[in-house]
Amino acid sequence: MTIRIGILGYGNLGRGVEAAVRQNPDMELKAVFTRRDPQALRIADAGAKVLHVDAAESMKDEIDVLVLCGGSATDLPEQTPKYAALFNVVDSFDTHARIPEHFASVDAAAKKAGKVGVISCGWDPGMFSLNRLYASCILPEGQDYTFWGRGVSQGHSDAVRRIAGVRDARQYTVPVPAALEAVRAGRNPALTTREKHTREVYVVAEEGADRARIEREIKEMPNYFSDYDTTVHFIDADTLAREHAGLPHGGFVIRSGETGAGNRHIIEYRLQLDSNPEFTGAVLTAYARAAYRMAQEGMSGAKTVFDIAPAYLSARTGEELRAHML
Repeated sequence: MTIRIGILGYGNLGRGVEAAVRQNPDMELKAVFTRRDPQALRIADAGAKVLHVDAAESMKDEIDVLVLCGGSATDLPEQTPKYAALFNVVDSFDTHARIPEHFASVDAAAKKAGKVGVISCGWDPGMFSLNRLYASCILPEGQDYTFWGRGVSQGHSDAVRRIAGVRDARQYTVPVPAALEAVRAGRNPALTTREKHTREVYVVAEEGADRARIEREIKEMPNYFSDYDTTVHFIDADTLAREHAGLPHGGFVIRSGETGAGNRHIIEYRLQLDSNPEFTGAVLTAYARAAYRMAQEGMSGAKTVFDIAPAYLSARTGEELRAHML
């Protein structure tokens, strides 16, 4: 049965989801919902509707899973519980410190409506989260390390763009090489947040904007920049377009530990991404399949990647998976 997908928000991430849906023959894109003028929006899938976000409720019986592609700073805390009352939903909420409260609000709305709400799907949180869990279960005596980048963080870039006076921005997360080397060597260093990564921000400011205030607001932003050494560069729009148009990212999850006889082991999972939003869109799309299948089985409430069996992500049957991938 074809899974009918809706996309709410058609920025970089929404386009990434659209591209992923095209690669999955058991899915079809039914509609894209936007806060912009639908008549002015051109999408790649000519067969899908383009509607204003206010029309979403009218499509609740024509969409199996709504993929929410807004930002974590202000969009998803409001949107995900709101639309979980109408649809099975999937989001990429990535403010780690606020995941418990986001889960609780989505869980209440989804359970009341009998829907499934999968939150925090992407690569971190998401794929990296799974690998941290797997590795810690296998090596219970050990230490976890996560390094991100060098790459553009969509969530952090979005948070900077919401500061008054900012026209556009790109934020790069950069691992500290010495810290990464010490972890790979099995030395199990005790690293603070500041010792593991730095952040670089490239800002196009509005004409006449108070640049000192913008830089201060960036560096003092809780959950995003306040715990890191952050460098802010002010550049013009042409330079941003020329030198920072891409959206690469990636990183490493490493578990360093020992087994019973004192033998040391290192587990490492790496991602190297040409396009952060396209990869995140692909993860969201796989979890949209899982949300649909769980809903078909009568499940409801909020779920995370920890709650979802891998087989739910695959278009293959259980028999096919056991025969060809186990």
